[in-house]
Amino acid sequence: MADYSFGGSDEENAELKKLNIEVAEDPDSFENWEKLVRAAESLEGGLNRNSNPQSIAATRDIYDRFLAKFPLLFGYWKKYADLEFSIAGTEAAELVYERGVASITNSVDLWTNYCAFKVETSHDSEVIRELFERGATCVGLDFLAHPFWDKYLEFEERLEANDKIFAILDRVVHIPMHQYARYFERYRQLAQSRPLQELLPADTLAQFRLEIEAEGLATVQAGSQQINVERGELEIEREMRTRIDNFHLEIFARTQTETTKRWTYESEVKRPYFHVTELDEGQLVNWRKYLDFEEVEGDYMRTAFLYERCLVTCAYYDEFWLRYARWMLAQPMKEEEVRNIYQRASMLYTPISRPAVRLHYAYFEEMCSRVELAKDIHQAILINLPGHIETIVSLANLSRRHGGLEAAIAVYKAQIDSTECDIYAKAALVTEWARLLWKIKGSVDEARQVFQKNQHWYLDSRPFWINYLLFELEQPTSAETEGMQYQRIKQVHEDIRRKSHLPPLTMKDLSHYYMVYLLERGTKVAAKEYMMLDREVNGPFSIQQTMKAKVADDGKATSTDRRLLMENGHPGVEVDEAAIRRGENPYTKYYQQQGEHSLPGGTQVSPAPSSNVHHEVHANGMWKASASALSVRPKISRAVDV
Repeated sequence: MADYSFGGSDEENAELKKLNIEVAEDPDSFENWEKLVRAAESLEGGLNRNSNPQSIAATRDIYDRFLAKFPLLFGYWKKYADLEFSIAGTEAAELVYERGVASITNSVDLWTNYCAFKVETSHDSEVIRELFERGATCVGLDFLAHPFWDKYLEFEERLEANDKIFAILDRVVHIPMHQYARYFERYRQLAQSRPLQELLPADTLAQFRLEIEAEGLATVQAGSQQINVERGELEIEREMRTRIDNFHLEIFARTQTETTKRWTYESEVKRPYFHVTELDEGQLVNWRKYLDFEEVEGDYMRTAFLYERCLVTCAYYDEFWLRYARWMLAQPMKEEEVRNIYQRASMLYTPISRPAVRLHYAYFEEMCSRVELAKDIHQAILINLPGHIETIVSLANLSRRHGGLEAAIAVYKAQIDSTECDIYAKAALVTEWARLLWKIKGSVDEARQVFQKNQHWYLDSRPFWINYLLFELEQPTSAETEGMQYQRIKQVHEDIRRKSHLPPLTMKDLSHYYMVYLLERGTKVAAKEYMMLDREVNGPFSIQQTMKAKVADDGKATSTDRRLLMENGHPGVEVDEAAIRRGENPYTKYYQQQGEHSLPGGTQVSPAPSSNVHHEVHANGMWKASASALSVRPKISRAVDV
């Protein structure tokens, strides 16, 4: 980038280089992208067909990258099209519009602008009308589609095509939308001068005519007398127009009712367009209720259209993509539509940091017997999120369903051996491996061996020890085997209390599991063990012998007792006469206990924070850094024993 020229002045090039670097460092920052686009647009005071080719190429590149990142910003598609029109003419602008309406298919504004552009730049009315019809298919059902329909009617008015105008109005009056009444009034007026054949379908007109003819003679007032005469053609037509007008009024009433029902939700839509900022909870609730309403109404086209509208505003919300896919899957013969929904969500909108949509996409493809593609989706997630536990477990289960238990274990082994998987993820994967052996293979001994052989790697892993303890607690026993199982459970609990590096509250929670076990399944001496353990777990620190031994430098509870007596509410200094004779400073340990290093001349400096610092209990029950724990544990390259 340092050697790349944007075609502008030195100052403009420097600014664009700086903004490009900012975008590269934080590609999700919409603000940085906006600054970059504005800077590109202002090159040479505004680009035209006579501008520097480098400036034009640089601006196009920036727009292309920006709209690939944020394809739902209809306003920028229009700006890009206007820019291309000023640079390269009609065809280039039209290509941008086509890309825009492909990216945000249901944008009323973009379709309206595109059609207006076509009207002004093309002389082929059929081509223009075809474009309007495409737009009507994409946005015609929108509650706020009146700008598009107005532009369509304006185009037909230029051509004085009254039959086309009436046909458009005949479609619009059935659509619940914001300005439905205005269209109906115009429709009703035009209907008075249009041939009967245009007013209603032929079968409905024939039915009306039969009903009128079946009524017999018409009654005519002649002076003071009423005379029955045969109905003439004009009389029949007049009667039919009256009935047709009443029929249209019924359409208006239905449209009015449907519009009123939707206005409850439409009035609460505060942001009908896409933006990167989050929606407030009230907006999300309104979209959920609106979708509920349309689904109950049962109109497939209207429901699908509302989902598409919702997913412009809520493009970054997984729940609406998943809901749309689930609803579409419930419709008959819609497999490709479901696939399209998952692909759009996975490839364009939902961030990789939330892989739930991608995992559901994998399950869908597995359902469609595309197992290798489902595996590839999992692998693609792991490329971007190495060590993601949910994805690895899902891939292992997928492999088991189609390749057997060994295939699933192979997935776990490969991930555990991987250098990209951190120690905490590996601990969780080992427990899943043991669960497979236990639940699927039915081999309790093999599962237990996995736990036992690997426990020394994961002394500070909460999931590992929780699953290990629960594994032993859930094993079925009998009167003959309960004693042996008790010893196993007790051993796991002892390892948690004495060997693990778990936080005190976690150890306390796990001890409570064991205490419940003692009361529910213990022998007649269980109460004694329970009370001693209750003292250790729930009593004050002064009587917690195991914990005091755990935090002492030499592993002895008496050492912690000496410190507690010595400190007596403040951090004291233990004077070691032998150490003084060796020339050691008695205050060195004091500074270390306070988290400081002693320096010559009495100066102290605080050490840098370390993620490997363990903690010990102070006399007042607070946790503070232990000097003996400041050493960094060696890096573990192999995190499992087979």
